Amino acid sequence: MENKDDKTTLRRLLVVGSSNTDMVIKTAHLPLPGETVIGGTFFMNPGGKGANQAVAASRLGVPVTFICKTGNDVFGRQSHQLLEEEGVDTSYVFSDVRNPSGVALITVDANAENCIVVASGANANLLPADLEKAEKAIDHCDIVLMQLEIPIETVEYVACTAHKKSKKVILNPAPAQLLSKELLSHLYLITPNETEAEMLSGIKITDMESARSAAKEICRLGVENVVITLGSKGAFIYGGGTVEKIDAFPAKAVDTTAAGDVFNGALCGALLEGQTLSEAVRFACKAASISVTRNGAWDSAPYRNEITLL
Repeated sequence: MENKDDKTTLRRLLVVGSSNTDMVIKTAHLPLPGETVIGGTFFMNPGGKGANQAVAASRLGVPVTFICKTGNDVFGRQSHQLLEEEGVDTSYVFSDVRNPSGVALITVDANAENCIVVASGANANLLPADLEKAEKAIDHCDIVLMQLEIPIETVEYVACTAHKKSKKVILNPAPAQLLSKELLSHLYLITPNETEAEMLSGIKITDMESARSAAKEICRLGVENVVITLGSKGAFIYGGGTVEKIDAFPAKAVDTTAAGDVFNGALCGALLEGQTLSEAVRFACKAASISVTRNGAWDSAPYRNEITLL
């Protein structure tokens, strides 16, 4: 990597997204409607899909700028401090005096499956007007990575602005929602999981052939490249003349909470280094396989030397 202090010449990642505090309970099974489960273990971690992805990339040595909005409260101040400790540029972390910081309530069962409820708080107030104040951050980056835990109008504004500046825009379309053709036409790459790909394409994914059909349909809507993440089965690539299935790396999962975020952060880092899309997806699969063996969101993100050992 080049000198991390030179923000104007580095191949830099800009992440625009959410910052939450995750409140996690690990228990034997996920509660059914109306059921109370006794015997869980509680811990609290910094999280949010945007922050998770920014930290995942930063731990790999990638220069990262993060744009988000937090509340003027203890959670927001703690997140800001921890992001700086992770080496993330927080010059454009905005403080919201009216709304609290976002929180996520996460339950993880014995099989590492989870259910999550998010109270967006200040994340829902990250608006295009805030991004107008951060246009230099777009100017100084090479790739913009976003998710859908912030208002869709903000995502669309950033995608349009970055596309006009010839930046590569990558969208992790989670949580799942329908997206406009205009937004999709500004994307270099989209990284849906199976559920999200089905919503975007209208095609149910049951095997690799249906995954190919879904990815082809998403490309037809205007996206340049599609990577469908398949959990423990790996990922499927479609676009730019590449159609390829990348297998996951074997791992004993204990918590899958931030695996997709680690995947996206690592994917962007590898692309910034000049790896091909296939190489970058393989690298990201390695990073995600490590993350599922650990508890928490940021705590699960591996460092570069851990990935190279696989």
